[in-house]
Amino acid sequence: MTVEFIEYPDREMLFLALADRLAGQLSQHLRVNDSASLCVPGGTTPAPLYDYLSGSEIDWPRVTVLLNDERWVDGEHLRSNGRLLRRHLLKDKAAAAQYIDLYTGDEHPEDAVPALAEAIAPHLPLTVLLLGMGTDMHTASLFPAASETVLALAPDAPVVMAVNSIKDEPRITLTASALQGAINTHLLIAGADKREAFERAQGLDPTEAPIRAFLGDITVHWAE
Repeated sequence: MTVEFIEYPDREMLFLALADRLAGQLSQHLRVNDSASLCVPGGTTPAPLYDYLSGSEIDWPRVTVLLNDERWVDGEHLRSNGRLLRRHLLKDKAAAAQYIDLYTGDEHPEDAVPALAEAIAPHLPLTVLLLGMGTDMHTASLFPAASETVLALAPDAPVVMAVNSIKDEPRITLTASALQGAINTHLLIAGADKREAFERAQGLDPTEAPIRAFLGDITVHWAE
């Protein structure tokens, strides 16, 4: 297990440096491959990062972008991760990227699983994976208290699963079988509480701290 932990003087420096790192890894992959994939989290923390990345000089038409997970809400809903992505990443130069929308409009997220799994499979292994983490040590929609998490962490899990056991909206999430195989993996966290949670997670079982399942070869980017 190789965990590289990079501490930045402030969030602005983190976002600038990480955008450059992600763009570089995508471009390097495209030099010897026909296509690349970029899998990213929702939430408000990475929005400035996406603003920077959207203007990067990448051959975006050859890049497929998808989210780690999505709430089962309409794409214009304020809690939609896709809404954030369209406003901050899929614009400027990155507007030319291919995009797999995890919200399909089906009545229930489980109804969308077969078609999404088929759409995602050709883009595995993920070229660049960026994860986020909550103070409860969840990542994607893999939560410590969710009954689906044990199944989603199994090596034979489907690449995508519905999550219905948490308090708010139903969700759809990529599973460990899709996320763990990424060629380049990064974790973005900010604030003292997230750093403390990350350090605590390293000593726990993945069922208690799902982010622990992805602390193999990973680069962690942190700023206060």
